[in-house]
Amino acid sequence: MPAADTGASTTVDADAVTVAVPDSRMTPGGPGYRRMSLALFLAGVATFALLYSTQALLPLVSHDFGVTASAASWTVSGATGALALFVLPMSALSERFGRRTLMTASLAVAVTVGLLVPFAPSLGSLIVLRAVQGAALAGLPASATAYLAEEVRPKALVTAIGLFVAGNSVGGMSGRIITGWVAQEWGWRVAVGTVGVIAVACAVAFRLLLPAPEHFTAGSLRPRVLARTVRDHLANPLLRRLYAIGALFMMVFGGVYTVIGYRLTEAPFGLSQGIIGSIFLVYLVGTVSASTAGRLVGRLGRRGALYLAGGTTTAGLLLSLAPSLLLVLLGLVLITAGFFAGHAVASSAVSHTAKEGRAQASALYQSAYYIGSSTGSTLGAVAFHAGGWTGTVGMGVLAVLGVVVITLFGSRAARVAARREPVPAH
Repeated sequence: MPAADTGASTTVDADAVTVAVPDSRMTPGGPGYRRMSLALFLAGVATFALLYSTQALLPLVSHDFGVTASAASWTVSGATGALALFVLPMSALSERFGRRTLMTASLAVAVTVGLLVPFAPSLGSLIVLRAVQGAALAGLPASATAYLAEEVRPKALVTAIGLFVAGNSVGGMSGRIITGWVAQEWGWRVAVGTVGVIAVACAVAFRLLLPAPEHFTAGSLRPRVLARTVRDHLANPLLRRLYAIGALFMMVFGGVYTVIGYRLTEAPFGLSQGIIGSIFLVYLVGTVSASTAGRLVGRLGRRGALYLAGGTTTAGLLLSLAPSLLLVLLGLVLITAGFFAGHAVASSAVSHTAKEGRAQASALYQSAYYIGSSTGSTLGAVAFHAGGWTGTVGMGVLAVLGVVVITLFGSRAARVAARREPVPAH
């Protein structure tokens, strides 16, 4: 009589019987999956709400401290720049101390600093607090995807990561909208304090909901191994191009959204702070364009998709020069759609290209991405101070031109490599 089917497979050889161990990692509908998904969604909300909490408030910060747009922009650049510098070391710490431990510690420090930000007595102290906050938040992107890769079954991984990214998008959008309306009534200090309180609630819920890791194996902190992996990635010409493309796209996005508040408070628009905050609802367009990037690559190839993303972004930049609010908003829609599509194409290509050390390859991309954000925020504000919105648009067009040149160079390199491949014998 045959044995009952238990769902476990067996392999018999001459020496031993090997029984396949069931995969105990989480899957949709299984134990802990919903708690994990909600926990990381809330972590994403807290991360991006805190990271960009001052971006929609820069005109008020400028007025309060009596500084220029370029000086006030450092409250954004300081945070994103520190995140860019610390994301790689944080990824190494998570290998030693655990993903959940590092994410919890990162959020704890970030929300504590978030509660201190409203009391900053000067612009300098505000920038320092924001830099500390950005450095702390580097522990989230460095650990979240690694936690998911270890604790979730491969078939459910894309969906799980998508929920974390959705939390990022919602946090970035809602943080700006909330601060805009609160600041209109009570000022920027109360607005960033409100975001801080919301982030505290998200952090507490995250720690209570996130299941304890069951598949994490601690590693040792080996700087030589990390340095060798990083060196190998940076020696790869394709990865270098992808890192540069991600940074350049983010320069455009960071510059535009850092300065747009100044543009819309001036004539001929004269919008209120609350209305300006609501402009960030256009982020929803980016969520859609990012989700369709895979289909674009399937139809146009990676380089074709990057050309389309760059063209869309450029069209939006030029359209935003019009003195019509409707055309400016349409321009923002195109800029946002082009940026998110380009970012999705470049970041996914990094994971596809790196065959080993993918965590470090992704961390390097995130570092370049946030360096682009920090640089774009500063240069966009400097350009605005020097030449108004036209100056900021000019900076953005030059960055997109950089994307096109790099992509063209990649196309040429690919053709040269194809010609050098030996023809197989028949």
